Amino acid sequence: MLIRSWGSRGSIAVSGSEYLKYGGDTTCIEVVSKKGDLIIIDAGTGIRRLGNKLVKEKRLGINIIFTHLHWDHLSGFPFFKPLYRKESRIEVWGLRTTQDALKKIISKTMSAPYFPVDLEDINADIRFHSTGPESFKIGSVTVKTIPLNHPNGGVGYRLEEDGRSFVFITDNELGGHRHPGGMRLEDYVLFSKGADLLFHDAEFTPKDYQRAKGWGHSLYPDALNLALLSGVKRFGLFHHNQDRTDKEVDLIVTACKRITAERRAKMNCFAVATGTEIDI
Repeated sequence: MLIRSWGSRGSIAVSGSEYLKYGGDTTCIEVVSKKGDLIIIDAGTGIRRLGNKLVKEKRLGINIIFTHLHWDHLSGFPFFKPLYRKESRIEVWGLRTTQDALKKIISKTMSAPYFPVDLEDINADIRFHSTGPESFKIGSVTVKTIPLNHPNGGVGYRLEEDGRSFVFITDNELGGHRHPGGMRLEDYVLFSKGADLLFHDAEFTPKDYQRAKGWGHSLYPDALNLALLSGVKRFGLFHHNQDRTDKEVDLIVTACKRITAERRAKMNCFAVATGTEIDI
């Protein structure tokens, strides 16, 4: 699998010279299987540029899976150019318990007075599907799910193909607050066990968390601890705070590498940037 990040920022897109290294676009991950299946995780603002690329490539078959429907994971959807091509076949996957809400919320974002083009008027062949606790297949990729510990719920994903695995868990609070439907640390460790690559929410520092407990995001030391307990090969810090500058993210990465060395782990730790590309 090839994994590309088109956006790793949290909550709201940002711009400015202090955000150049890691980028300002919100969540959007492109996954291309060995067989060529395309899976997009979330439709934050990063999906706009990805859509431009897919139009140039004349890509017709597209799968989009949503972790949840908070605005920073959805706001790029109306600007995804493949939607406006009648040749496009787009399969959209969302959590079963909010399946009715999935199409309704997307429709609401693409209706007056919020947007000039209604979802019902787009040219693409778009179909909505539901996910549940059991795994499902997209082409050659097996997709497993786990509930997020996040306000209003959500789902994390484990994508597996030919013995390789990519785990994506964003907007997940590993601290001391349990949201309805949220899981225990042990459950997330088991879900991530032995993955070749893990991206996990690491939005907050311990100082941030003093005012942000219950907001549905993790401290970076907690996310790192999950990665180390899970024995993953590579760990990417994700969902960077909207005010976190490049220099501040670098400091977090340095701290994580120091902790990893102290625990004598061989895991590769880094911060996910717009443009990060990893083949597993």
